[in-house]
Amino acid sequence: MSKAKLSFEQSLKRLDEIVHMLEKGDAPLKDSLKMFEEGTSLVSACDAMLAEAEQKVVKLKKGPEGTPVELPFEDAERYEL
Repeated sequence: MSKAKLSFEQSLKRLDEIVHMLEKGDAPLKDSLKMFEEGTSLVSACDAMLAEAEQKVVKLKKGPEGTPVELPFEDAERYEL
């Protein structure tokens, strides 16, 4: 499965698998380096997905009746949530 197509949850699961395999220490150095590279790529992808989700959350502000109102992202910075 391509890393670019993995969901956040799938990426975390794969990252957990990589950590467990590396902690065992059974893999040859070449394989360990490949897993480490894959892991760092997954961490970056998860970080990007979290940043995107955070931006979506920050864009929401409660309206006058308590219902959420979506704001342009740059306007959301003016409000404390």
